[in-house]
Amino acid sequence: MARSKGAKNHLLGLGLDNQDQHKRITQGDGFSLVGGSAETHERMTETVIKTVEDLQRHGRNLQDAPAEQVRDLLRKHDRSR
Repeated sequence: MARSKGAKNHLLGLGLDNQDQHKRITQGDGFSLVGGSAETHERMTETVIKTVEDLQRHGRNLQDAPAEQVRDLLRKHDRSR
């Protein structure tokens, strides 16, 4: 599927294991993380932050990086794997 000109990526992380009814939302440039237990939300946040830092070292950001590059970096930094 081709992106339209000017379209930007936005990463959405969704945690589904919340048992304590807390509303957890973390947003940044190009990403939104919603839900999850405290541990899951923290893990998602850490993974995205490390991914953004890697992209910045390569002169990119989440909004304009190729999806494959973002996917590979997310997998690299996901400590639950």
